[in-house]
Amino acid sequence: QCLLSGSWRSDTGGQMVVSILNEDGRFSGSYLPGPVASNSEILTSPLDGSQQDAGLVPQPTFSFTVRWQLRARMTAFLGQCYVGTNGEETLHTLWLLREAAESPAEDWKATR
Repeated sequence: QCLLSGSWRSDTGGQMVVSILNEDGRFSGSYLPGPVASNSEILTSPLDGSQQDAGLVPQPTFSFTVRWQLRARMTAFLGQCYVGTNGEETLHTLWLLREAAESPAEDWKATR
């Protein structure tokens, strides 16, 4: 069974800590990007999300958002938690990062 509570590390060295996982699947925690995003202004940032009921689905889907500190940016993550044959839990995610645009004309380059 896959549960998101605890500490997770990405392939790029980022670290996600899920500190609260409620009975209804909601969770919160923090996210610190890895050295790929090496920027002295980036700090540990809060995250909030929800996970599918792991009692109903052994490898649940989940989503969460990160509100970056000191920046006008948000990132949305969407993924699934898998349990390997050795019992190891792995998260597979896709993400979108959104920066604040100065105007509607600049909107086209605000999402990565």
